[in-house]
Amino acid sequence: MIKISPSTIDQLSVTILMDNHVNALLENRGPVKRPSTTLNVTSKVTEGKFVKSQLRAEHGFSAWVTIQDKNIEHSILFDAGVSPTGVSENMRILELSPKDAEAIVFSHGHFDHTLGIDGILEDLGGNNTPMIIHPEFWNRRRIVLPGKEPRILPSLDKFALRKGGIEVVEESPFPSFLFNNSLLVTGEVDRTTSYEMGMQGQEVFKEDSWQPDSLTLDDQALVANIRGKGLVIITGCGHAGIVNICNYAKKLTGENKIHAIIGGFHLPDGLDPAIIRNTVRDIKFLNPDWLVPAHCTGQQAVLTLIEEHGASMIQNSVGSRYLFN
Repeated sequence: MIKISPSTIDQLSVTILMDNHVNALLENRGPVKRPSTTLNVTSKVTEGKFVKSQLRAEHGFSAWVTIQDKNIEHSILFDAGVSPTGVSENMRILELSPKDAEAIVFSHGHFDHTLGIDGILEDLGGNNTPMIIHPEFWNRRRIVLPGKEPRILPSLDKFALRKGGIEVVEESPFPSFLFNNSLLVTGEVDRTTSYEMGMQGQEVFKEDSWQPDSLTLDDQALVANIRGKGLVIITGCGHAGIVNICNYAKKLTGENKIHAIIGGFHLPDGLDPAIIRNTVRDIKFLNPDWLVPAHCTGQQAVLTLIEEHGASMIQNSVGSRYLFN
């Protein structure tokens, strides 16, 4: 494979717009700065008749990603959460505007990463923002679990997005760049580990029938190369497997040093414990400076990661801003 290393940049910031958890008591540590919200909302039951706006958490993921190099900044929205207004409301509280996004990148087509685009569209106001996706983003999917009725997963409507002012950009499964080679979208990730098996029970409707779709091939990540520090890898759910994603980023870029891994590691509670152990073991070989598991990283996986990687672990929370420079 030809190496397509992203240009090194001075700085990358990642602000968490949505995650499964919010905790206003967490302290600043390493690259993370916790939010201090200033916007007020009216209240009928307090003496001052107002309270500070509170950030919302939900089962979803979204991040505001900004790169800076030579005093030039570019920002994108990476995923959009699950509720129609969750991310848009959190952005207002954090004093961020979707209109400042030069692109929207979706990690994959699952509803807990996409449906929040509803409120974002209202804020964009027909801004004609490009939305970068893998071709299989539109797959019609369902979950089939033993003893339960199949559950259809909600999916976005291409026509509605275009009508709302989104410019749909269906990239090939191959890697692509944003902003003069400074931000890499991995495209489809090589599956090389023996234990990262994807999402069992998922099916896709193709050729007039439901077929197994455990791999979720549209799963993709973002990669930036911080000058003098190494790679920062940002995932949505990490359906491709967090170890696969990191190894693929190293393979694409030719850069061995990983500075930080942030996002969903797809290690939910109830997963085979052997998969968690193997993942945690192989993360040790990746040797990242910082680990920020989020969203679909279950409690058991987080506890195991803390045991093995306590010095590099950072607890994530909605509103946290990570600055890598």
